[in-house]
Amino acid sequence: MRRLANVDGIRAVPFFEPGKPGLTDYSYIRRRMQEIRPFSVIHLAAIAAPSEAAQDPRGAFDVNLYGTLNLAESILRDSPETRLIFAGSSESYGRSFNRSNGPIQEDMPLEPNTLYGVTKASADMLLAQMAGRGLDVVRFRPFNHTGPGQSDAYVVSSFARQIARIESGLQPAVIDVGNLEAWRDFLDVRDVVEAYVGAATRKEALPSGIALNLASGEARRIGDILSDLCSMSTFEITIRHDAARMRASDTPLAAGNGCMASRYLGWRPTIKWSDTLRDILQFWRARVLPNLGGP
Repeated sequence: MRRLANVDGIRAVPFFEPGKPGLTDYSYIRRRMQEIRPFSVIHLAAIAAPSEAAQDPRGAFDVNLYGTLNLAESILRDSPETRLIFAGSSESYGRSFNRSNGPIQEDMPLEPNTLYGVTKASADMLLAQMAGRGLDVVRFRPFNHTGPGQSDAYVVSSFARQIARIESGLQPAVIDVGNLEAWRDFLDVRDVVEAYVGAATRKEALPSGIALNLASGEARRIGDILSDLCSMSTFEITIRHDAARMRASDTPLAAGNGCMASRYLGWRPTIKWSDTLRDILQFWRARVLPNLGGP
């Protein structure tokens, strides 16, 4: 994976200081913007788990929408030459997936059907309006992405952690699951980072305000992902359906068209899906096996 610090002599620095206020503190953000005056800001700060956003709607809006507004307003006031790279979400499309005849394109309406999606769509539209006021911004809409180190609050990492625990004897060789029939477009997070770095370092490549999907164009069934992970283990693992976990999905299938990112940045996914799964499983094996108490 390319490191931002090694690209064209650019030095990557964290925007927020340890123990200091965060995205919701406008005066702090303005002070930091005046101190750093960065070439680009890659804005990843968010309440990113949909379940967490649903449990705390006000907190989700404070961070995902109003925190984004704080950052964008500070750029306009204090460092107008700075480019803002916004990590939005494919969840902004919501119900539009159900009307699409194929992988969704950027001109489809934003009609989110989760609260998390609403916060991201709201920030996305806000930044489009602010681009008209002079904000240099690129609005990415990444589809599901995963990789080694991801929290087990997310489905692929959750499956992999359970397999590692089974292999270490920390749980029976059974994985309880809910709905496995949803189809999602998955990427390796390391490919997603490549797009962010390209947009941050090559300002001439992208017009301000542009919206870009980051997607493979291929949907994968959640149940097939679990089967693929299980096939990477020598253990005989039983998949058990738990009625309490069964929830119908409002979006049975979600896939995206990434042609715009390819056209403007020359970007496309390069990491094989099998390598992504193997790396995630190896991450959890390394975390679980050395200490049998489990992480």
